[in-house]
Amino acid sequence: MDYSKLASDEIINQTKSALEKNGYKVIIAENGDEAKTKVLELVPKGAEVFALSSVTLQSTGITKEIDESGNYKSVRAELNKLDRNTQAKQMRILGAAPDFALGSVHAITQDGKVLIASNTGSQLPADVYGAGQVIWVVGTQKIVPDEVEAKKRIYDYVLPLEGERINKLYNVTSGSFVSTILTFYRAFSPDRITIILVKKVLGF
Repeated sequence: MDYSKLASDEIINQTKSALEKNGYKVIIAENGDEAKTKVLELVPKGAEVFALSSVTLQSTGITKEIDESGNYKSVRAELNKLDRNTQAKQMRILGAAPDFALGSVHAITQDGKVLIASNTGSQLPADVYGAGQVIWVVGTQKIVPDEVEAKKRIYDYVLPLEGERINKLYNVTSGSFVSTILTFYRAFSPDRITIILVKKVLGF
C-alpha cells in the first residue's frame, strides 16, 4: 500500500460508519484549518487540556493554541514547571488524567479499529481511560483495510519517519522504537472519544 495516499470519500464514509458503530463520535474536516476550528469548538475556553506530542497537532497549530494562547489550562505548561528527577510521580499523575486529551493515531482500519504506537507509553493512560474527553485529529492517509495493514503501516512507514524526526530534533543517532501498540476495538464509554477525519495528509 501507499501509506501516504489519502482515502477516497467512499472509504472515509465507510470508516466513519464503522467507527460510529464502535462508539466513537466522528467528524469529517476538509483541511487542517477546519480541523483546528472543530477542535476548538469542542474544547471550552478555560478547560484543562493536554495536547499530546503529535506532528499532526503541531502542523495544524492546535498545540500552539492550547499551550501558548492563554485560553486554556495547558497541562504541558504545568509539566514544564516540574522537575523530572524529583517530581516524576506528580508528572505522571498530571499527564494521565486531564479533562481533555488531544492527539492523533497511527492507523485506523476500515472496520473501525484504532491503533496507536508508542515508545515510552506516556500518552496512552490519558487516551485509554484517564482523560475525561479525548479528541484525535487524523489525516485520512492513515485509514487502512485491516489490522495487518495497520501494523505494517506502523513498522514500514511510520517508524522510519518518526526515527528521522527524532534524530533531527534531538541530534541523536538512534531511531525511535515501538515498545507498545495499543489497539482500540471499540469505545467503552460512548462519545468520550471524538475522531476528526481530515481529508489532507497530516502527520505520518
